[in-house]
Amino acid sequence: MTTKIGIAGIAGRMGRLLAEETAAAGATLSGGIDTPGATLPNNAGAFADIAALAAASDVVVEFTHASAIAAHAAAMAGTGTAWLIGTTGLSPADEAALATAAKSIPVMYAPNYSPGVVLLLSLAERMAAALPAETYDAEIVEMHHRQKVDAPSGTAVGIGRAVARGRGVKLEDVTESGRDGHTGARKTGAIGFAALRGGQIVGEHSLLFTAAGEQITLSHRAMDRRAFATGAIRAALWVKGRPPGLYDMMDVLDMR
Repeated sequence: MTTKIGIAGIAGRMGRLLAEETAAAGATLSGGIDTPGATLPNNAGAFADIAALAAASDVVVEFTHASAIAAHAAAMAGTGTAWLIGTTGLSPADEAALATAAKSIPVMYAPNYSPGVVLLLSLAERMAAALPAETYDAEIVEMHHRQKVDAPSGTAVGIGRAVARGRGVKLEDVTESGRDGHTGARKTGAIGFAALRGGQIVGEHSLLFTAAGEQITLSHRAMDRRAFATGAIRAALWVKGRPPGLYDMMDVLDMR
């Protein structure tokens, strides 16, 4: 029996790719939800809300807007259906809502579903642990298409969290971003962020460790959003039937 996948945000660019990748993976598209009047792809059935979609699905895959996450978390928690979130720009309160839902259902949440980015996150943490923060400044530079509404990107924040874990600190305590004017000297141990926007760039991320005598750069460039959709459906198939808990792509790739 094939896995039934429902898609929240199915009429968007990512939603349409997810519908295609669901079919390519041999899974069944159970339907989707989106804004009223939106045209759903692949003759997908439209559901009234996320709870109704969950009732018809083994996994709900969500690429929507951060403003919907808290309400969706409360609704999903009572369904028993696995939930995968690809939405970015979540607040600490949104992430707390995911953690609460994960007490009763399996929740898959990752800043990026590309296997390449998952490997970069692993390397970022290991390098941060090996390179002293007192002598190696960490900077994260990202660029996305002009329509992107959150900055820094979810992937950039994920990289920052990986560096912070490697250094044994909390990211919120050492973040330095949006420099403008007379900011003073760079703080030792800070993790810097720079967000660029323009054109239709799918996603570019670089992590730079810079010391007085050398610089090391880790970079990832996405040429096609389909890489994210393929990874998300792979993760959706993996999370189906798992015990309640909060999972990410490190679990899918067995990199713990």
